Amino acid sequence: MLIVGLIASQAFGATAVMTLTFLGGSSPLIYTMFEALLVAAVAARRHIWIDLGKVFGSIRAVWVLAGAMVYAVIGAWLFPRFFAGQTAVFVQSKIRGTVVEASLAPVSGNTSQTGYFILGGLTTIALCTLLLHSDRIDQLRRGFFLWCGLHAGMGLIDFVSKNAGVGDVLAPIRTANYAIISDAYEAGFARITGPFSEASSFAGASLACLAFSYTYWRMTRSRLAQWLSAILLFLTILSTSSTAYVGLTLLCIPVALSMLASVLRGRVEREEILITVLMVLGVALVMGVSLYRADALDPFVRLINSTIINKAASASGNERTYWNLKSLQSFVDTSGLGVGFGSSRASSWPIAVLSQLGFFGSLMMAMLLGVLTRGLGGVQQWVTPETAAVAMSIRNAAFAAIIANSVSGGSADPGPIFCIAIAVVSATRVSALRMAAGFERHNRYQAAQPMPAIDAA
Repeated sequence: MLIVGLIASQAFGATAVMTLTFLGGSSPLIYTMFEALLVAAVAARRHIWIDLGKVFGSIRAVWVLAGAMVYAVIGAWLFPRFFAGQTAVFVQSKIRGTVVEASLAPVSGNTSQTGYFILGGLTTIALCTLLLHSDRIDQLRRGFFLWCGLHAGMGLIDFVSKNAGVGDVLAPIRTANYAIISDAYEAGFARITGPFSEASSFAGASLACLAFSYTYWRMTRSRLAQWLSAILLFLTILSTSSTAYVGLTLLCIPVALSMLASVLRGRVEREEILITVLMVLGVALVMGVSLYRADALDPFVRLINSTIINKAASASGNERTYWNLKSLQSFVDTSGLGVGFGSSRASSWPIAVLSQLGFFGSLMMAMLLGVLTRGLGGVQQWVTPETAAVAMSIRNAAFAAIIANSVSGGSADPGPIFCIAIAVVSATRVSALRMAAGFERHNRYQAAQPMPAIDAA
């Protein structure tokens, strides 16, 4: 049940377990408790060293991850001291919710952010240990569907309560020591934050859930996944977040290419026809409303202008652009080594990785992304359709989370979904290769058996 709890706890994006005052008021979220329990449970296994030997002996990505963890720990301690005062960084000020520019120096984020990253890496290794030992696809599937269901449910509650004038009914569960921006409006629309601290965080989680449910629906035709996809798409569109709209646009590209490939092959599936029909009906509805009443769509036009078209020119857009430019400058100022994990923040995950982990850390992160990009390519036929559906859905959820973080993420930590996906994809590949090797040995054994003698009489 720890696996299910770990995944489902992702829905509570601003609910803290405790507040660590000795780390600058850092407030670990619920999922960190499940990560710690999972790692402890695996570490307490009787044959843990044998299990770890199997993990490191069969999964190369674990070595890359371990290298990134070691580099992060060394860099978090060494680089802020070695390059102290030589470059500018952005850190959390003592005033809650304020990010200020300062000279590079050791900060509490070096310990807390690095700790979260190390815990995520240990969770990956623990999951690999469990997945190589036995089939836990059912637990993974139940965990992700529970996460998507909780996320969609709390998103709907937040949407209905704010638009009905009830107010922010989810405020009691937002206990993290973050800047909570849950009562904001954008172009007259209430911003959906769900259980998260702000709309962009909710939008990023919505994209990940949508990628999982959509992929699972297309691969298994699950009615539950279909309805979850529809609800999550609705919430993503109405979240009024630039992260949601940019991320959704990028996620639509592989969907469109897949549908185009089906058309070129002459094998269009029923689900693709349904998507096309709904898109045509949506366009027709928008055109009909605009013809009936020209100003009916003005609020939506203002929303698009404020969140996408004019976003870069806004004060927030200028500030985030400045963060990214200075973060790239810090990469140059440290000769490509980085300022250290948790030393600064940016407004895009790739830039945060480059500025904090430097060239070598970024290279290791790119290699881990390559593991997800390869997925189950070349071995998918050796696993059951259900296993392939779950693994690919989790892989796509991780990609969606990375896309969201690339739009507005400030930390170099790729997040727990990324760590889970690395474990699932890597362990599934190993299991598939073992199945293929066993089948090949069986065929060679059968071919080596002597043919029975044939009696001429």
